[in-house]
This record gives sequence, C-alpha cells and structure tokens, in this order.
Amino acid sequence: MRVLVTGGAGYIGSHVVKQLGAAGHDATILDNLSTGRREAVLSGKLVVGDIGDAKLLDQVLHQGRFGAVMHFAGSIVVPESVVDPLKYYSNNTGRTLELLSACVRHGVERFIFSSTAAVYGMPDKVQVSEDEPLAPINPYGASKMMSERMIIDTAAASPLRYVILRYFNVAGAEAEGRLGQAGAGATHLIRVACQTALGRRAEMTMFGDDYSTPDGSCIRDYVHVEDLAEAHLQALDYLARGRESAVLNFGYGRGHSVREVIAAVKRVSGVDFKVRLGERRAGDPAQLIAANDKLRAAFNWEPKRPGLDAIVASALAWEKRLA
Repeated sequence: MRVLVTGGAGYIGSHVVKQLGAAGHDATILDNLSTGRREAVLSGKLVVGDIGDAKLLDQVLHQGRFGAVMHFAGSIVVPESVVDPLKYYSNNTGRTLELLSACVRHGVERFIFSSTAAVYGMPDKVQVSEDEPLAPINPYGASKMMSERMIIDTAAASPLRYVILRYFNVAGAEAEGRLGQAGAGATHLIRVACQTALGRRAEMTMFGDDYSTPDGSCIRDYVHVEDLAEAHLQALDYLARGRESAVLNFGYGRGHSVREVIAAVKRVSGVDFKVRLGERRAGDPAQLIAANDKLRAAFNWEPKRPGLDAIVASALAWEKRLA
C-alpha cells in the first residue's frame, strides 16, 4: 500500500517507516524536521515540510494517491504543554484538522493516529480500559483528545475509517542500533536513567516516594517501541481487510515502578548512579496500566519484547551510540 507518514522522521514514526519498508509498503514521509532527523528515515521518500502548509499537503496527497495516512506529527512534552498550551493546540489539534480536511478532499479512507494515555488524566482504576472517561489534565492530553474527537466525527460523516492507538510509556530502540530517541532535553524516565548511568548527568531525580504503591514510587506500563511499530502495521492490515474503526490502548497490561526501572538500568549498565528524591509532580497518578484486551482481540496481538531489561538494554545501547 502507498502510505503517507506524517512525523515519520521522529522517534516512533521512524521505527514504523522502517517496518513499512521491510513489509513492502511504499511510504512517503512528511516531516518538518523540527524534532525528527533526516538520517532516521531508513526507507521511503522524505518530503521536508509542515502539515500546516495546506498547499504542500494537497500537492503531496494528490501526487501520492495514498491508501492510508499514519499521523505521528505533533508536540509531546507534557510540561512544555502547560507553559505553552497554544503551541500544542496549534501543532496537535489544529494541524490534525488540516490533515483530516485534506484527507477528505483527496479521498483517503484509512487513517491511523498516534494518541496517548494522557487522554485519561487521573483515572480511578489501576488498569485503564478504552471505555474509561476522558479527562486530560494538561494541554498535551487535551490536544490529543480533541484530535481523537475530530477523527471520530469525520469518519461518521465520510468514508474514512480509523485506528486510534493510545500509547502508554514507549521506550527502547531498534535492535540494529540505527534508530532511537534523540534530541536534547530528555524527559522520559528510561532515557534519563540511561544518560545518568553513562555519566551525562551527575544525578537523576525520582519524583515522590510516598504513593500508594508497593515501593512508594509511581507505576507505569512500559512498552518497546518496536512492538508499537509492529502494531501500526497490524492496524494498517486491519483497515485494509475492511474492519470497523477502533480506539485501542497500546500497553503490555502490567506495570513497573520508578524504583524498578532505576534498578533495571543500574543492573543492565553495571553502574550505581546517584538518584535524588524530589517532590511529587503535579498530575502524576500513582499507577497507570493499560487494559489491552481489545488490542489483543482486534489484531490477535502478542508482545514480542515485553521484558523491562530488554527495553532498557536497547535504550542503553542506543544512548552509547549517541556519544
């Protein structure tokens, strides 16, 4: 299939593009390279530009005659979204509106969207299902929730069908070492811990140790980026087979605490680095784990890389290559 991938030079998008190429799909990548990297595009054709450029978007969609669009482009840093909310409503919500409008104009009938567990906010349940009420507590989550609603409403009024994947905590890197998280200002726990183990940070901070969890630190559902990338190809196949639109959590259905993640990085790296205790961050739920029954049923999905040590090892190897 011919597939347009927005944000395909970024962390998750580039892993998906690589797998699209390996599976024989013809990918065109539209990325403004604000956070993506040209060298991360390992297959397909890269078009440097912004999805906010309606003229360029029309030109690319007209020439490509795509069977599907995969939409990864957007801003993803939660604290930044609180400081600069309009950037997030513009980059995430506004540009999704422009992209959807262009898809309708050009007859694109399959749409796969990169969403987030941040749409749930602070759920009461430990294991969160797709039926949980959406109550985001920051502009990042709200911007994604609004985008989801636009996709759902557009599909109700057009031939468009969609898969919305709500990611939990994505980490790790490609086994061959060509792709991984890059860029300055890392905020994700596993990457921060790996950088500390490699001496690029003097210490790292654990935010709170008095949560109602077994060891007092927050628990999250960590997933390997390559498993997530494969799920996007399964979503493409799902829609190609004429299946109904779906909103699906992407997580392993089990959690690891901050202390467990830090211990895993120390174990895998062999370095006992310094961890400072900080205050709780506003809006951090004690536990956030995916209920993934719908994903398993829709795609007949099973994770291939669910071990925390395997995720950490791939992330650490990637950070070493960045040196």
